[in-house]
Amino acid sequence: MSGTTAIEASKSTRAYEWIRDRIRFHEYTPGHRLVIAPIAEALGMSAVPVREAIRRLEAEGLVTFEHNVGARVALVDEQEYVHTMQTLGVVEGFATALSAPVLLDADLETARAINDRMRGLLDAFDSTRFTRLNHDFHEALYARCPNPHLLDLVHRGWARLSGIRDSTFAFVPGRASHSVEEHDRILELIATGAEPLEIELAARDHRWRTLEEFLRARHPDQHPRKEP
Repeated sequence: MSGTTAIEASKSTRAYEWIRDRIRFHEYTPGHRLVIAPIAEALGMSAVPVREAIRRLEAEGLVTFEHNVGARVALVDEQEYVHTMQTLGVVEGFATALSAPVLLDADLETARAINDRMRGLLDAFDSTRFTRLNHDFHEALYARCPNPHLLDLVHRGWARLSGIRDSTFAFVPGRASHSVEEHDRILELIATGAEPLEIELAARDHRWRTLEEFLRARHPDQHPRKEP
């Protein structure tokens, strides 16, 4: 790769991360038009790497392109959300289980501190901050997964979720307190050296319970609450 090409690739990656973060953290909401010129100006680069970044986001489903309109942040697609949450539950659960044996005490302390901050948001609920901290909590537990292919799938799943601008916690705020409690359980399993399968299932089911609550709120007749 020539020096010029490498620089352009680096700029494209920076533009990709810059736009993706604004989608993830609600600055760019569904339908927001991504105009190349002002983005390039804000980043101090030409239009070429920004255009490449937008194509990459389009390939990941975070951006759509319409003729005579241009690129826009993708709108919420409930079926896509369901498929993403189902898949993320599987791959994130496995990644967390593989990561557990090599987590440092500092990693667990970081995750506990994040969960405590999430608990502190429950009374005066802020779904945006809670969603951001939720991502940070799970990342602290799966980031040391030794399988890079699995990690890539987890990252792709989270990237797809960032296209759902109204988070599940905003739509089903009661889910937040249960989520914090389930985080405590996952931390306990890891800290006490539980079997990898038990950790995997706890992390997977935690993700799937969030999905169940979302579907129950949207379609109560189709997804009645299960009796204990």
